[in-house]
Amino acid sequence: MKYVNFDIVFQEIPDETTLAINISNCPCHCRGCHSAYLAQDIGTPLDETTLSSLLQKYHHGITCIAFMGGDANAGRINELALWVKNNYPIKVAWYSGRETIAEAVNPLYFDYIKIGPYLPERGSLSSPETNQKLMKIDKTNGQITFEDITDKFWANSR
Repeated sequence: MKYVNFDIVFQEIPDETTLAINISNCPCHCRGCHSAYLAQDIGTPLDETTLSSLLQKYHHGITCIAFMGGDANAGRINELALWVKNNYPIKVAWYSGRETIAEAVNPLYFDYIKIGPYLPERGSLSSPETNQKLMKIDKTNGQITFEDITDKFWANSR
């Protein structure tokens, strides 16, 4: 699995300062994708060493790390999320373009998961008509629950 770039962002995960890592080789090929170049198998390998380097540099300024893509290898996203959880006191998010959470993904390793392909006629997460959902994962008392927090993106559209 490879990543192309990263940035510190404030909108992808509400109420979090997030290190967003853009992962290439996306198999979804959403019509109208704002990052169509990520469908190519390009970039630098994303492994624990690379993550460690990025997190050592930025972890004091962030509250979350988000894997933006990675649907071609959901099992590897799962492994990297567990590694982050075991090594850093930050939240972990994943932006997937799939309709459902992949079987290879253990929700225990994530605090947020976005699901749903981009459909131009429905809009992005900022549109109340979107098909996409950002789920906050609660692990209280050994129970896993998913709270749809997509409406937090709609404040500016009302």
